[in-house]
Amino acid sequence: MRTPVTIIGAGLGGLTLARVLHVHGIPATVYEAEPSPMARAQGGMLDIHDYNGQLALRAAGLMDEFRAIVLEGRQAMRVLDRDGTVLLDKADDGTGGRPEVQRGELRQILLDSLPTGTVRWDRKVSGTRALGEGRHEVTFADGSTVATSLLVGADGAWSRVRPLLSDATPEYAGRSFVETYLFDAETRHPAAAKAVGGGSMFAIEPGGNGKWIGAHRESGETLHTYLVLPMPLDWFAAIDFTDPAAATARIARELDGWAPELTALITDSDTAPVLRPHHTLPVGHRWDRVPGVTLVGDAAHLAAPNGEGANLAMQDGAELGTALASHPDDIEAALIAYEQAMFPRSAGEATEADRLHELMSGENAPHTLLAMLAADEPTS
Repeated sequence: MRTPVTIIGAGLGGLTLARVLHVHGIPATVYEAEPSPMARAQGGMLDIHDYNGQLALRAAGLMDEFRAIVLEGRQAMRVLDRDGTVLLDKADDGTGGRPEVQRGELRQILLDSLPTGTVRWDRKVSGTRALGEGRHEVTFADGSTVATSLLVGADGAWSRVRPLLSDATPEYAGRSFVETYLFDAETRHPAAAKAVGGGSMFAIEPGGNGKWIGAHRESGETLHTYLVLPMPLDWFAAIDFTDPAAATARIARELDGWAPELTALITDSDTAPVLRPHHTLPVGHRWDRVPGVTLVGDAAHLAAPNGEGANLAMQDGAELGTALASHPDDIEAALIAYEQAMFPRSAGEATEADRLHELMSGENAPHTLLAMLAADEPTS
């Protein structure tokens, strides 16, 4: 196959697709709205799983580069009650299948593996339209356009490519993250650092009100925290996040009665609190085959956070790239093969994401989560 592939979005899914295509000698161009690779922070830690994300990296020929950025010891896990009582303290014995890396470093590995010029930066998509016979046109914010015989939307939750295939739009899931960071934690925030431990920590309020804290020890002495609050968007809209002190104080009131070493993850933040609302597409989202276009990652199957989103996006990209290489003279056969595997896989993971949320926030939490961990079932 020599038909150039047009990919919208330089996230992990789009870049994995571009890399696997490159490995197979198939040209691709990636258009990304951000002005440069370093335009913004790329998020925190990712656990890359041996049953999907690592398989994608293997298909991309990047396992050695991946192993070089793994942060040792970060598969340790703790579960705490809101009063700081340790309910589970699981060490990283080196046998786990979910090594942790920094998202930004993983993205850079993928970028470095592509030929110069593959990614076109500062190309924000304003719209797409069908041209007929499997061709599509992409219009950018600067008024320029590109026509393509194979268009892939890897452009996330608010995809501009998805409307070519589906009328579905993300809906608010009823809860949001508030994101904070503590730096130099061992010296400046020792109690919080001890509570988090060497890997990830979950602190859960019992009784089913849906509040919990997730924190990760990132590179160096950085603690990256997400406070989950099951509030409507209007509740968050009433908080002035442009006033960090006032926003932090308002958010902290929701943690009344929590242990100080846990509330410090929010109140002592070295960064302004950032609101991250959760949106989802319908579980089992799919579409009828439309010639010349498909989706990968969140554009296809946005679900609640459960540790699988980045892994699934990379798996999508790798499997689509492999399918295109396996059907060099029949793009539609490749897209059918890819979608037939992707639809049930993503539906199953979305269902698991909802189940994990129930384990974290149901009336029997945190004991339901502990029972799952004791049974060695996967978690985030």
